Amino acid sequence: MPMLTNAFTDWVRAQNPLEVTGVITGILCVYLAAKNIIWNWPFAIVSVCTYIFIFFKAKLYADMGLQFYFLAMNSYGWYYWSRRPKSAEKVPVVRITQKEIILSIIGVILFTAILGFVLKQKTDAAFPFVDSFCTACSLIAQVFLARKVLENWLIWVFVDVIYVVVYTAKHLHLTAGMYALYLIIAALGYRDWKRDYQLQRRCM
Repeated sequence: MPMLTNAFTDWVRAQNPLEVTGVITGILCVYLAAKNIIWNWPFAIVSVCTYIFIFFKAKLYADMGLQFYFLAMNSYGWYYWSRRPKSAEKVPVVRITQKEIILSIIGVILFTAILGFVLKQKTDAAFPFVDSFCTACSLIAQVFLARKVLENWLIWVFVDVIYVVVYTAKHLHLTAGMYALYLIIAALGYRDWKRDYQLQRRCM
């Protein structure tokens, strides 16, 4: 038992404090978002600012650029969620439209192809096309999260599976573990938001 304790202590000490900060605030923001609590946004802002530096060092440039977008969207999400109807406790959950699905698919394909090519030709980026694909999906999912579109959680579940593999390959083990937890929280978030949506429908 003491050997296990010492090994765990040594492992904790070996972790990057910046990554630890990003992981803790990242988990808090996703958990609060899944619970439909507006205070997820300030935690999200702290987390994305931290990961700008982490991803730059890991040469995951598309992910680094994504954090700047997240910073803007988190600020927008905080604003949008605070503008709930006077008669409602929270901003209502909505469903994705067919038009949004089509535009999202086209956007992901174009963004992945263009950014992936640029990163492959112009930088030393790791996994340029996979990184770009995940970035494209995350861009769309974040918009839907800010607008309280139910299906944002399904996109996050899908992309989190890929991120776990990518971050494990880059030896960002804490971050990989965080995204594995994100996957679970996203699945629970979809369940809870779907329940909220169904309750809204019954009250209409």
